[in-house]
Amino acid sequence: MHFNPAPFSLNPLAACVLIVAAATAPAVRAADPFTIEDIRVEGLQRTDPGTVFASLPFRASDTYSDEKGAAALRALFATGLFKDVRIEIDGKVVVVIVEERSIIANVSFVGLKEFDSDTLAKALKDSGIGEGLPFDRALVDRAEQEIKRQYLTKSLYGAEVTTTITPLERNRVNVVFTMNEGESAKIREIRIVGNKAFSESTLRGLMGRSTGGWLTWYTKTDRYSRSELNADLETIRAYYTNRGYLEFDIESTQVTISPDKQDIDITISVREGQPYTVTAVRLEGNYLGRDEDFKRIVSIKPGDPYRSADIAATSKSFADLFGQFGYAFARTEARPEIDRAAGQVVVVLNADPQRRVYVRRINVAGNDRTRDEVVRREFRQLESAWYDGERIKLSRDRVDRLGFFKEVDIETEEVPNSADQVDLTIKVVEKPTGNLLVGAGYSSSDKLSFTASIKQENVFGSGNYLGVEVNTSESNRNLVLSTVDPYFTVDGISRAIDVFYRTSSPINSRGEEYKLVTPGAAIRFGVPFSDFDTVFFGAGFEQTRISGTVTNKSYKDYRELYGANSTALPLTIGWARDQRDSLLAPTRGRYQRVNFEWSVAGDVRYLRTNLQYQQYIPITNRFTLGLNAELGWGKGLGDKPYPIFKNFYGGGLGSVRVFQQGSLGIVDVTNNYIGGNRRLNLNAELYVPVPGSGNDKTLRLFGFLDAGNVWGESEKIKADSLRASTGIGLSWISPVGPLKLSWGTPIKSDPKDRIEKFQFQIGTAF
Repeated sequence: MHFNPAPFSLNPLAACVLIVAAATAPAVRAADPFTIEDIRVEGLQRTDPGTVFASLPFRASDTYSDEKGAAALRALFATGLFKDVRIEIDGKVVVVIVEERSIIANVSFVGLKEFDSDTLAKALKDSGIGEGLPFDRALVDRAEQEIKRQYLTKSLYGAEVTTTITPLERNRVNVVFTMNEGESAKIREIRIVGNKAFSESTLRGLMGRSTGGWLTWYTKTDRYSRSELNADLETIRAYYTNRGYLEFDIESTQVTISPDKQDIDITISVREGQPYTVTAVRLEGNYLGRDEDFKRIVSIKPGDPYRSADIAATSKSFADLFGQFGYAFARTEARPEIDRAAGQVVVVLNADPQRRVYVRRINVAGNDRTRDEVVRREFRQLESAWYDGERIKLSRDRVDRLGFFKEVDIETEEVPNSADQVDLTIKVVEKPTGNLLVGAGYSSSDKLSFTASIKQENVFGSGNYLGVEVNTSESNRNLVLSTVDPYFTVDGISRAIDVFYRTSSPINSRGEEYKLVTPGAAIRFGVPFSDFDTVFFGAGFEQTRISGTVTNKSYKDYRELYGANSTALPLTIGWARDQRDSLLAPTRGRYQRVNFEWSVAGDVRYLRTNLQYQQYIPITNRFTLGLNAELGWGKGLGDKPYPIFKNFYGGGLGSVRVFQQGSLGIVDVTNNYIGGNRRLNLNAELYVPVPGSGNDKTLRLFGFLDAGNVWGESEKIKADSLRASTGIGLSWISPVGPLKLSWGTPIKSDPKDRIEKFQFQIGTAF
């Protein structure tokens, strides 16, 4: 909660009257000037005498005058410590008599539910009402009124706030705010009158405000808010103007509250007008001699209904194109020439590029934890360079893709007294980038297990990643230390280091007493070749030890071939292109990745590759289609088979949902799932907002269609061997990472497949 300190400040006029009254009161008797022999202060209880003496404009041995006495009164009242001050003259001694204000001993709240008490206490203290501050009844009264006003913004029209002042010893007081919040007023009815072209239910469905529903306890969309209602009115206006109704108007809006202040009725009166069809688009004004370039980006099509969205999109495209040439303040005015008799309109686009400007300074705001340099190094627009709208947009997207911020916006501000300079301010809203997870569990297969991880994607605000993961389950025991420096060099070369120690039992092994122990380390570097493209290369060392009694045929064959201990020295090289508009909740853009792993030395020689392609397509501003394809392939080198512990696995989230995690692929003669050296995943997701959540991209529903499988070296890849599933799910950017829940059903499966209709996972996009 935020309070404006202004309502609690002393009215300047009242302060002046108080000071003048004090200065002219009989307490200051007219006196002839004299030399002060002594100054005496009376009435102090808590205030240090030095505070009084420091405020006086005279000292002992100075000459006293009525003007200095008045100045002393003004200075003492200005401290805010005293509610009355008098100056008396005793011979040549100046006697300052004060009456101290009471000091607030404690501020407390009774019945407070709607607001956070700590936030409210801080807001009051910033306004002068807090423990240890002088008590001012006027400030308390104004605080009471401000709290009532805040309740009104929450639709709590029946809320009552009373203040109790309790005197204590040593001239102290307790201040208690007692709230009777009552029930919030709910929207009982929304009526729309004057509509003919579209039904009332259709128009109500466009609004964010609504009457009670099954989810309104969470979304609170049935609470009245003037600002939210204004937004709904603009949504209705846009709906009409995007369907040809150029002269649509909202004539009036009536909001009625019931006598008991619990129900609200809203009546919206509209005038539709007639629909219009665009017959022509004409360009006027200055287009920098590039008229054909601008014509190519016009979204308005003759023969289509008049659409305000097309007008806005064209104006934005024009502004972006002007921005590429340095014209930051270019304006395009869309002027309709209306023929009412024929129901036709000619759209005239008049452009004024204004002046060309360059960027003087780039500021960063809102980064309470992240260092400025972490944001600035993603900028492609430079200071003291010509304004480039395309580079500025690219800079915004790069900062957003860091994943450190919930919101990223760029504002352009004119430099005072300079016609050709602007300042850019990138405003960010920080989000939690680290998490600490601690858990324990018990199962028949894993027994008692302990899991803990500390991950920080933006450690100390440096932009570096640091992670430590520990897992002590019976089947998988991991200790992994990872660190990534995205700017290992000033040129943007990244460096990642992984050190790990893993022990695991093969997936779905049936009580066998053997384990894979794999210690190792790896280092890789990423070299940016463009604003979107990065090439990765690195090297690692792995040792694999198979301990215990092995009955699984695949692992038994591997140990007979390589021995109980085997080593590998893999080199990695890869390429990634990331053009998505967001890292965690993309709505448009493309992501491509190719990675090769080649073991060139050691006992095990192999080649392993993975290819991935993602595409996000915005269908509307609320619906997004996401497509994902992933192909994995591996082969043994030097006349040796592909190592089984490098196999791909399929099934579950991140692969083919509905099928149990890791259950696709080869099942060997001992009925263990051992994966395969080839994998294909195909995924499609249609994202929609959760009803009542508006356009919140962090919480979305989705429908999915998955297909894929895993094959071994001896198997042929055939279309009829693919597994497929469909279903629905929920995606949420939770405080601990991206969370996905899904429920579905198989549409192509084998009787031997293990089906798991409900699945969830944290930390994955697809």
